[in-house]
Amino acid sequence: MMPLSLANVGEENIIKKIGGSPEVRKHLENLGFNVGGTVAVINTLGGNVIVKVKESRIAINNELARKIMV
Repeated sequence: MMPLSLANVGEENIIKKIGGSPEVRKHLENLGFNVGGTVAVINTLGGNVIVKVKESRIAINNELARKIMV
């Protein structure tokens, strides 16, 4: 397992665990990050990560990306 922030660009990964406070986990869940779901890193820009989740592109900061384990 590794944080999403370390995943390779273009590689599809399965979300294994989501950490953080209950509020952070709920926020990520509302964005479409669910355990067992797939996520692909599209690009990284200055520590921020652009990911594809459920046919949507979402930009998250590095801190949130470190809480998503793939």
